[in-house]
Amino acid sequence: MTFTLAIVGRPNVGKSTLFNRLVGKRLALVDDQPGVTRDLREGEAKLGNIKFTVIDSAGLEEATDDSLQGRMRRLTERAVEMADVCLFLVDARAGITPSDEVFADILRKKNAHVILAANKSEGRAGEGGYIEAFSLGLGEPIRLSAEHGEGLDELYHILLPLSEQFEERAAADAPEVDVDVEDWDEFEEGEEPEIMMPTESKPLQIAVIGRPNAGKSTLINKIIGEERLLTGPEAGITRDAISVRTTWEDVPMRIFDTAGMRRKGKVNEKLEKLSVADGIRAVKFAEVVVVLLDVSIPFEQQDLRIADLAEREGRAVIVAVNKWDAEDNKQEKLNDLREKFGRLLPQLRGAPMVTVSAKTGKGLDRLHAAIMKAYVTWNRRVSTSALNRWLVGMLEQHPPPAPQGKRIKMRYVTQVKTRPPQFVVMTSHPDKVPESYERYLINGLREDFEMPGTPIRLYLRDQGEKNPYKNKKKKQPSKLSKHLK
Repeated sequence: MTFTLAIVGRPNVGKSTLFNRLVGKRLALVDDQPGVTRDLREGEAKLGNIKFTVIDSAGLEEATDDSLQGRMRRLTERAVEMADVCLFLVDARAGITPSDEVFADILRKKNAHVILAANKSEGRAGEGGYIEAFSLGLGEPIRLSAEHGEGLDELYHILLPLSEQFEERAAADAPEVDVDVEDWDEFEEGEEPEIMMPTESKPLQIAVIGRPNAGKSTLINKIIGEERLLTGPEAGITRDAISVRTTWEDVPMRIFDTAGMRRKGKVNEKLEKLSVADGIRAVKFAEVVVVLLDVSIPFEQQDLRIADLAEREGRAVIVAVNKWDAEDNKQEKLNDLREKFGRLLPQLRGAPMVTVSAKTGKGLDRLHAAIMKAYVTWNRRVSTSALNRWLVGMLEQHPPPAPQGKRIKMRYVTQVKTRPPQFVVMTSHPDKVPESYERYLINGLREDFEMPGTPIRLYLRDQGEKNPYKNKKKKQPSKLSKHLK
């Protein structure tokens, strides 16, 4: 990436639509309702042969106080200051408003490279607004239609010389978009692949999920050491799944801040449904999921559903209890939390649970250590010889039952994948093995090979006595062979 481009403008002028057009994917939520975008979202954009980092920002509001709109404005102004180029969008159909004139003055003072674009210019309806845009004193505006992709060629020719100016600069912290979680193919006997530790090109993917107002954005801001994400006392501020690149204790990471997830019955608005779907998508692309709980109301029904979602998606899971600084009876509360964790989330038995304070930063060292340990465990590979010695011991200790008088013979076990660890057991009558015995084997794998809390997938595969002549038709002698006889 050679430079960064921030898209700014009033609410509902089409910034997120243009952002999605430039990155080539529907990453930002788009709705007719104004003010959908609240945080800064980054993505890798491509226009012709130009590659750059594009920033989608919240709509510029005239509020300057500590209200939600005021905080959104300050965050957008920060994007203007840190971007190399600003693309100022106005609504050609609505015409130039007093707010547009105020923001044009702000942009002239804050950024050297400002491009003016009149969006929604398609057809005669946008003609008047396009002509009005000249009055802002920012040069000739681009006639643009983000929805239909019109005007991008003109934008390309304006960005091309700027791209050449910034060519020597490398945006090392530009985020990657939609990185697939990588799995290895089946292991060969004796193969011992090394665990792939995070790098700048493939950072560790972490998703922070939880109910509204649990402190997710505050926690991420404290980790990266700056007010990058919008925070406040209002519940449900975050709407998009926003990714932030950082290096935390020498480990390159991409951390996804997600919208708070409420019970399905309480999610009525279309926008909130989109936000929750965006958060679930972030979980699917993460490697480690931090389930953030509020210490005052931990392990409510929705918390359990969120943790179960992460486990079903096969992600390494950390449970972090936030607002620990506000708790008075810490030891008593900690014992209560551990008891509830083991009882209510048996599928995550052994997963790390850490106490943190996103406000003060206390406990972040423990959280980092837990994340790295969970990541290593999630990538663990056990040799086939060790697994088969283990299987012999498990069968001797507790032989499988014989349902309907059919004896179950388990002959062989191997690990076929990691991330999460996946094992195949070759057995007779796999459909007759009860779930309780599968849980017995999974718990044994957890304890004997030190894989606490990691989702483990166990597959039973039939390997009966192989008869090469079974189901094979008897070959009829040819006419020539009859004569030879």
